[in-house]
This record gives sequence, C-alpha cells and structure tokens, in this order.
Amino acid sequence: MSEIPNLDYIKEISGGNEDFEKKFLNIIQTEFPKEKQDYFSFLESDDLEESAKVVHKIKHKLGILGLTGGYKLAVQYEEDLKDGNTNLKNQFHEILESVEGFILKIA
Repeated sequence: MSEIPNLDYIKEISGGNEDFEKKFLNIIQTEFPKEKQDYFSFLESDDLEESAKVVHKIKHKLGILGLTGGYKLAVQYEEDLKDGNTNLKNQFHEILESVEGFILKIA
C-alpha cells in the first residue's frame, strides 16, 4: 500500500486550533479500535451486512486521515459486502493495519 495516514486534513479544518485537533484525534483513537474489532467479529460470524455497516463508519475516518485511495476502496468494499463479495478483504485489512499503526504512533 502506497498511502500513508496523515493529519493534513485535520490540520486544514482546524485552522491551527490544537485543541480541536486533539479532540478530533481523540475521537478517532477511541472509535477506530472498537469499529475494527466489531468489523472482524461480524466478518468471523459471516454477517456481511453488519460488516458493511462498520466499513461505512470506518471509511470516513480513512478520508479524514488522508487515505483517498483507501476511502475509495472502502466504498467499493462496503457495496461488495452487501452483495456477499469479500474479494477486497485483504486490501481493506492492510489499510486497517496501517491506520492502527498510525493511531498508536501519534497517541
């Protein structure tokens, strides 16, 4: 994967307000691990409809973290899951690992 999560978008919308940036990041750091866990739980129980709902939540965080390609992949993967197709699973999992590593690094 060539994209690397970044804070450019958060810095842009914060207008240099560090408190805003910290609050925004805190939301991502709090929600992302739970959503990732929920996603894997639904996937393991073969509940692709619920998996798709979690991917829907996660995709917005990918966009916020500057992962344009990751966002587009998540949009497609969400639709694929609704159709019972998990072909993009491995690529999506790579993106999840990248975001998780980034979140831990900035904590």
